[in-house]
Amino acid sequence: MRSRQRSLIVALLVLATPFVAAAQEPAAPAPRSLVVTGTGEATMKPDLAIASFTVLRSAETARAALDQANAAMREVTAGMRELGAEDRDLQTSGFSIAPQYRYDNQRPDGVQTPPAIVAYEVRNTLTVRVRDIARLGEILDKAVTLGVNQGGEISFDVAEPRQARDAARKNAVADAMATATVLAEAAGVTLGPVREISEDVAVLPPMPLNRSMKMMAAEAAPSVVPVETGENTFSASVRMVYDISD
Repeated sequence: MRSRQRSLIVALLVLATPFVAAAQEPAAPAPRSLVVTGTGEATMKPDLAIASFTVLRSAETARAALDQANAAMREVTAGMRELGAEDRDLQTSGFSIAPQYRYDNQRPDGVQTPPAIVAYEVRNTLTVRVRDIARLGEILDKAVTLGVNQGGEISFDVAEPRQARDAARKNAVADAMATATVLAEAAGVTLGPVREISEDVAVLPPMPLNRSMKMMAAEAAPSVVPVETGENTFSASVRMVYDISD
């Protein structure tokens, strides 16, 4: 009986030995890495403009102010179509009716009475997408002639930005690779393969540069509004992870 117990204990020790040895083996070291970021830019001349025009009218009644604003905006819209704007390029982007108050309502006895409505103000804003950017100055001039008396905000864009965005991405990758090379040389390590690469989606929108381009419309008709289109800058940012070794 005792010999059988000794045999069982020996067998259990033999079976447990591999597990004890495995538990004592040191963990494999985590691979070392170098993380870098890179930024890049590319410029492109805009070929699309977006302008907003506001018709502002004031009258004693809301109805009268609205009628005047409607008539003026119909003329502006028709004028934009005459200059080549399509239905898809015209969009009402703002409309408001607001009372105008007079606050100096003080009686002879010094008592201040509540503000009195003296007029109503109507604003109607039209956003126009200008695809023939050379005619932008002419369009601005025409809008004012037809009754626009407020607004005029302009932004420039690129209809097909893919080429510029891809160029910015390539420049960002090149910037990250150059940074990784400098850091590896300074640290005395060797760069391995790229383990991970990702693009930072929180990039800046295209921004115009202070570089002017004379509009053909301004050359043809000096009386129109002079416009400078400049260039749009597209930005990109990437993150790269390299394996490194001694």
